[in-house]
Amino acid sequence: MSTKTDWPSSLDDNELDELDRYLRAHAQEGDGRLLLDGVHGMLSALAVGPLQVLPEEWLPEVLHEPFTSEAEGNRVLALLAKLNDSISAEIDVDAYEPILGEVEAEPMPVLSAAGWCEGFSRGIDLRAGLWEKRLADDPSLMELLGPVMALAVDEGVLSADATFDKLGDEEYDECLSRLPAVLVAVSHYWYEHPATEEELEALVTEPASEDDAQHPPRQRSGHWVH
Repeated sequence: MSTKTDWPSSLDDNELDELDRYLRAHAQEGDGRLLLDGVHGMLSALAVGPLQVLPEEWLPEVLHEPFTSEAEGNRVLALLAKLNDSISAEIDVDAYEPILGEVEAEPMPVLSAAGWCEGFSRGIDLRAGLWEKRLADDPSLMELLGPVMALAVDEGVLSADATFDKLGDEEYDECLSRLPAVLVAVSHYWYEHPATEEELEALVTEPASEDDAQHPPRQRSGHWVH
């Protein structure tokens, strides 16, 4: 059993609201910028992925314009760092919960994994070479990611070669409930089957695509699934 001292220090509700307000204030509809659920999804993918991704690599996916003051910058970066650090700690003690968005519906809003899945996809994109090769070579990893992929396809975040029926409410909720276990399993997978020297060499020598060079904002990328 975990003691109070090793329980993860996660953002409290006020801090989550503060970060959410900042991200919403700097996003426009249709510009492809990640909101809080998307940032959480992206950082979750990085936390369980094959290689460390440093803040200077993932921050450009979150922050797109200068801060208005040094104080604002320090505060936002501190909140993002705390959010990032909390994810691995929460996974380690089985306390992880995905941050989900809400969609207006009657009689009340419903939870949506669309933003979280979009962020998770972008997190995988940051190490796309490793993920894509391993997903192609090892069906067990694809199987582990099944609930994430089902949600992503259902929400239109990822395209699929085959036609899938929309998830029913119970199926959708079941996939949501399995996300914490999925992250634990994927983290264990990469720990037990780390990237090989051959995969790492291919990653280093892989030429940058024209799209990577231009680095345009992406709406629903998800190119890690074929």
